[in-house]
Amino acid sequence: MDAIPLPILPLTLACLNLLSLGTFWLDKHRAGVKAWRIPERTLLFLALFGPFGALAGMLVFRHKTRHTKFLLVPLFVLVQILLFVYLFTPLFR
Repeated sequence: MDAIPLPILPLTLACLNLLSLGTFWLDKHRAGVKAWRIPERTLLFLALFGPFGALAGMLVFRHKTRHTKFLLVPLFVLVQILLFVYLFTPLFR
């Protein structure tokens, strides 16, 4: 019996979103113990490819919510939704 192949794009995006979520948690944890922090540009780069995880990390951990540049994260979520609609809706094919 053949294994059912998993769609590579959704699996990759799920992993990137989990990585973003985990990185936001790690940075929040490090901030609490006064340890070395993850650079903001790294968090934003991960948010570009895993915006749902980044937004969840911002809201759940209350992390980076006051920084102006992190207002881009909801925009990244919107862009990813629009990209999925474009790629997977027959209307655009």
